[in-house]
Amino acid sequence: MRFIDEANITLRAGKGGSGCVAFRREKFIEFGGPNGGDGGDGGNIILKASSKLMSLYDFRLKRNYEAENGRPGQGSQMHGRNGKDLILELPVGTQVFLIGEDGEKMLTDLPEAGKEVRVARGGRGGKGNEFFKSATNQAPRFAQPGEEGEFLQVRLELKILADCGLVGLPNAGKSTFISTVSAAKPKIAPYPFTTLVPNLGVMLHDGDYDKRMVIADIPGLIEGASLGVGLGHRFLKHVERTRFLVHILSAEDIDPDSENPWEGFDLINEELRLFDESLAERGQLEVVNKIDLLDDEQLEKLKNAAKKSGRVIFFISALEKRELEPLVEEMWRLQEELNQHDPLQKSRRRQVVEDVSDSDDDSDADFDDDFDGDGTEVVWSK
Repeated sequence: MRFIDEANITLRAGKGGSGCVAFRREKFIEFGGPNGGDGGDGGNIILKASSKLMSLYDFRLKRNYEAENGRPGQGSQMHGRNGKDLILELPVGTQVFLIGEDGEKMLTDLPEAGKEVRVARGGRGGKGNEFFKSATNQAPRFAQPGEEGEFLQVRLELKILADCGLVGLPNAGKSTFISTVSAAKPKIAPYPFTTLVPNLGVMLHDGDYDKRMVIADIPGLIEGASLGVGLGHRFLKHVERTRFLVHILSAEDIDPDSENPWEGFDLINEELRLFDESLAERGQLEVVNKIDLLDDEQLEKLKNAAKKSGRVIFFISALEKRELEPLVEEMWRLQEELNQHDPLQKSRRRQVVEDVSDSDDDSDADFDDDFDGDGTEVVWSK
């Protein structure tokens, strides 16, 4: 399955069934009268977050979705059957944007598995002629047609949810690291941009297998990534949904004799800041990988340079599994510390569309949790 993180689709809720024009005509019943039933309501379209899906690939294959129409009413005051709701399962972390003439607006966000949001309401069924009878109109010969269901054009955007995000320059050894600490099997090769899509791995705690950490391996970033240069800029948005970052720099990209051997860290941090100011404040562990390529003197020189600069840097070899324990312990500690806060990092606020169902009844309660008091939606990303 290909990793797809964006897709445009159209949604059409079901049309309401037409009301029925009918009259009661039975032997020995002197006065019949209208008895046409109401049409059924059209089906709604509901979006549901599912942890079983990892990409939006299916929505590239099929782009048009329609809920079932309501059935028309019948005689003898028989109500037409309501159309079935269409429930579309989306990966956890999917954001839904309404496409309109004025551009895009946030419609909803699905940050937790099982969350359901109705985004398109089915049309109401028409009233049968029995509904319109009165003392002055005892034999109405008309009924209401069913209403059209709502039609929406939306863009789906998936932002991976993970506890930890691995970032760094190309060929820094991020894929080797995630394959070492988890069961993930990403492609590993000795050339840049080996990773073309984000990879997810789950790291289990040695002492407590109920504790787990989801790690996202983000494709390598280069200078200018925030402006669209290179490959990784397409995946910077996935970094937004991580609790903290592990920033990996290869020993191959460090000059021990340089006045600032940590230029690789600074370069990527600047790109993160340019993409989103809040990413500069995200908790981050700095790691130098591939120490197996350094001799003892070069390694000691780098450690001294880190101390002088006041940076806490972990020196590891993911390939040879050297010095991994201190880094992994710090990752667990940082995760526990962040778990004391909200499920996801501090959210940004974006203007959102008013309730698309536009109803006066109480059936819109499924939208209430998405709105704050000032009329903006809480978007679960930092």
